[in-house]
Amino acid sequence: MIALDEAQARMFALKDPVETERVPLAEAEGRWAAEDVLALRTQPACDLSAMDGYAVRFADGGGPWRVIGESAAGRRFVGLIGQGDAVRIFTGAVMPDGCDTVIIQENVTRDGDKVLLTGDPSKKAGHNVRRAGGDFQKGAVVVPGGAELHARHLALAAMAGHGELLVRRRLKIALLSTGDELIAPGLPCADDQIPSSNGVMLAAMLRDLPVDITEFSAVPDDLAVLTRHFAGLAGHDIIVTTGGASVGDHDLIVPALKAAGGNIDFWKIAMRPGKPVIAGRLSDAIMLGLPGNPVSAFVTAFLLLLPLVRHLAGSAAPLPLRLSAPVGVDLPANGPRTDHLRACLVDGQLLPVGANDSAMLAALSLSNALIIRDISAPSVQSGQKVGYYPIT
Repeated sequence: MIALDEAQARMFALKDPVETERVPLAEAEGRWAAEDVLALRTQPACDLSAMDGYAVRFADGGGPWRVIGESAAGRRFVGLIGQGDAVRIFTGAVMPDGCDTVIIQENVTRDGDKVLLTGDPSKKAGHNVRRAGGDFQKGAVVVPGGAELHARHLALAAMAGHGELLVRRRLKIALLSTGDELIAPGLPCADDQIPSSNGVMLAAMLRDLPVDITEFSAVPDDLAVLTRHFAGLAGHDIIVTTGGASVGDHDLIVPALKAAGGNIDFWKIAMRPGKPVIAGRLSDAIMLGLPGNPVSAFVTAFLLLLPLVRHLAGSAAPLPLRLSAPVGVDLPANGPRTDHLRACLVDGQLLPVGANDSAMLAALSLSNALIIRDISAPSVQSGQKVGYYPIT
């Protein structure tokens, strides 16, 4: 067995991120930037008013002023400013040349073209002015390569002058749920059968990632059938199986993979749940064999499959976010495998949920966190902080 962090590192080393493509901003959400995004322009491009009011020269003191024009967003004032002159100005409008301060309209009265100060004057030059380049300068990195692109990044890229971005292409993933006992969800279920839940679960976990999924449910425990499935999956980036990853007579993933021309990089991880995980290559695809027990499949997908997808899609930080919080119960010392306890974070405190059996989905469904118990972690008392992963 190898440690979880070693398994993650070896899995990432199996394949570099996939090829790049340029896509319109509207199609870039949820992808990862494949290069630093540089500003093609300066924002603001020139000094702008931050308020509605009057643009003046601070050196003119407290007025009065003579209004000689107007500056609105998209319609700048182009005249010359002299001593005692003011320009009516609106939020977002370009500051007239020679003006350096905006007095807000609530602090003045106006009679025709005369403006008198009635409130507190501006305390310094530049008051209520957004300086040119205050947001970003041309040539600056506005979004670093490897960043996941969300709405706020796309707005920034648009403001920086971009209409499209370089990202990694979408991944192609094959999901195979194996086992003679599996039937499609919703069908009548005999006592020796179980509904196939892993495919539904994994597809849902992957839904917000840039992937296209081919799903095969209820693939039987038959070496020839599994080998044919593997051989027919050329063109996929990741092949994910659930079930058949252990060492029993009906665990056929390893021999089927080898029969199809694949190879194994590692098999078995010192973690609980999810020890019997297989990772290897089949042509250009990474093959990831997850346990069949649904909780084990969820935990291993969260810690291995999702990070692998993020890595291949170009993420600079593919591993899940690890946080810490106080635990609400005493926890014993841990053994030789990293343990992941299903838990709920309630009012800032972690509380384990139900039995931690790898086939018990009810406890998992009530959880919003996985408590992390590292290899040989000492016992902790209620109130002490432990590491955890937020899950949804």
